[in-house]
Amino acid sequence: FFTIREVLKHYDPEVVRYFILASHYRSPLNYSDDSLEQAKSALARLYTALKDLPETAAPPNSDAAQRFFEAMDDDFNSPVAVSVLFDLAHAINKARIGEPEKAAALGALLRKLGRILGILQRDAGDSLKGRLGHQDVSVSAATAELKMSTHIANVNVISGLSDDEIEKLIEARQAARKAKDFKESDRIRDELKAQGVLLEDSKGGTTWRRQ
Repeated sequence: FFTIREVLKHYDPEVVRYFILASHYRSPLNYSDDSLEQAKSALARLYTALKDLPETAAPPNSDAAQRFFEAMDDDFNSPVAVSVLFDLAHAINKARIGEPEKAAALGALLRKLGRILGILQRDAGDSLKGRLGHQDVSVSAATAELKMSTHIANVNVISGLSDDEIEKLIEARQAARKAKDFKESDRIRDELKAQGVLLEDSKGGTTWRRQ
């Protein structure tokens, strides 16, 4: 038996909210660390679709929005509503190359629908860089105390690397790839992974997030 207060000591509130939304409210919730980790990964996929999209207006009429509201009207069928969000994320990823304006509009719709469920309202980049992570409260408190006492910005005690250090390693990896030094490129990638930082390469460049 776990209380919400106990769960929130270890998981971000948005992850817990997503975990609850992914099941129908009439169904029992099977809580486990694995299920919360799956919720965290699923939420990260949605935020990945939103990353680096410019702000714009959501399309006024949309099949996705209609399906979303039909699901919500059907006895608050949140799992189906959440599946619509993933359909939008898939469409955004397809439109990124060649149809950037469409991708931005779909992103605005994804955020708009997410707002109804109380998710996807944070900055996507910040969320992917660790704010959705599994953290022990004592570690989180120690991190906050360290930042206040030393005035060090962008430090993540859990991974041991600051955001700036990660960006510099990524730049070094990109330089190695351009020089076709793939051994060095792989070494840097593996080093970052060992520090809990995952790289995602695409035609638009390399993005990263903390595990």
